[in-house]
Amino acid sequence: MRELHRLSFQLGMINCFAEMVAAGVKRLAISPPLRPEDYEEIREASEAIVEGSGIQSYLETSLLVTDLQSPEFTRGKWSVLYFKDQGTLKAYLDLKKRKESLEAAGAYTPEARRGISREFMRLLSYPEDVITEKIQGGGEEDPFMLLGEE
Repeated sequence: MRELHRLSFQLGMINCFAEMVAAGVKRLAISPPLRPEDYEEIREASEAIVEGSGIQSYLETSLLVTDLQSPEFTRGKWSVLYFKDQGTLKAYLDLKKRKESLEAAGAYTPEARRGISREFMRLLSYPEDVITEKIQGGGEEDPFMLLGEE
């Protein structure tokens, strides 16, 4: 099989996620985790996709880690959040802040982690049965493959 171009593959994923947000299928979508230097290479194309889709984006340099993915999946990488309205971004940032507060207070219990995870996946418009399945997995399985990543 011929090797695919990693950044083109990631832009294809971004384009698909942007279309889902624009169509109202997803409230929030997240780019694949990107090395900072890769983000710089695709930034203009990502911004063109956002503009063409009539949505908004936000560069997240420290993505909220939940039972959706392992910490290693995004460690040292950046992600772009895609959404239609600022209320969605605010909900994400508030959720992230709440997790940080719970951690600082020593109150980030397994139950609190599951609650944060459930809210995050609801923002991503995951169906409830999928959310439950992912929470039961405890973040051991990452959400999608990263082409060319070691």
